[in-house]
Amino acid sequence: MLINIQNEYVLPWGINIITALAVFIVGRIVIGLVMRLVKKLLKKSKMDNMLINFVSSILSSLLLLFVIVASLDQLGVNTSSLIAIVGAAGLAIGLSLQDSLKNFAAGVLLVVFRPFREGDFVEAAGVSGVVESISIFSTVMRTGDNREVIVPNGPIYSGVITNYSKRDTRRVDMVFGIGYEANLLQAKQLLAEILAEDERVLPEPESVIAVSELADSSVNFVVRPWVKTADYWSVLWDTNEKVKLRFDEAGISIPFPQMDVHVHKQS
Repeated sequence: MLINIQNEYVLPWGINIITALAVFIVGRIVIGLVMRLVKKLLKKSKMDNMLINFVSSILSSLLLLFVIVASLDQLGVNTSSLIAIVGAAGLAIGLSLQDSLKNFAAGVLLVVFRPFREGDFVEAAGVSGVVESISIFSTVMRTGDNREVIVPNGPIYSGVITNYSKRDTRRVDMVFGIGYEANLLQAKQLLAEILAEDERVLPEPESVIAVSELADSSVNFVVRPWVKTADYWSVLWDTNEKVKLRFDEAGISIPFPQMDVHVHKQS
């Protein structure tokens, strides 16, 4: 009787358990070797470290799941039913976390295609600021008044992204109006001198100074110098100040909106 129990239950189950453990241990070793090789290849391709870690973790989890299923199969577990249960659970989780999955997918695309990098000043999803970090689900931005804003990746990637730091140079677009009684050529000459005196204004591409509009109460000039991206705001603010001071010295008026009010008295 004891011999029959050993032959029918103990030995087969013992062999299955040992085989399952062997499959699991060998599988873990193989996964470790495969992951080291994958990381080495990804690093050689100069892929971002964040993306390398993300891809490696996903691949490692999938391989480990495969090893676990193979081990359970050696124990006689019905793995087809287990796979169906895992698939159904994954579908349910996916439906309940679809917004998070959108952010996740967008985060992967942001890391892969790199429309912006850490340190860039961008406008995306209605927020303007310096990018401090990019994670799988969200992007952290610092606004001009030093607020930290965490923006989900989904709205960022699905909307328009304006990267102000991507190019080395930018054009400063300004409009200045003078009165119709003012000397147009004198005003144009003063604008040219202001740009020529500013060392931050680049010689190429050439700056544009032109009459853009004969408006209702003013003659409008467009002034468009090219500067390094880092000098954009300082050139814009300094030029506005210099134009006002130089125009005042030359007696050139800058019109401003006015309203005439007529009062009629009834006798």
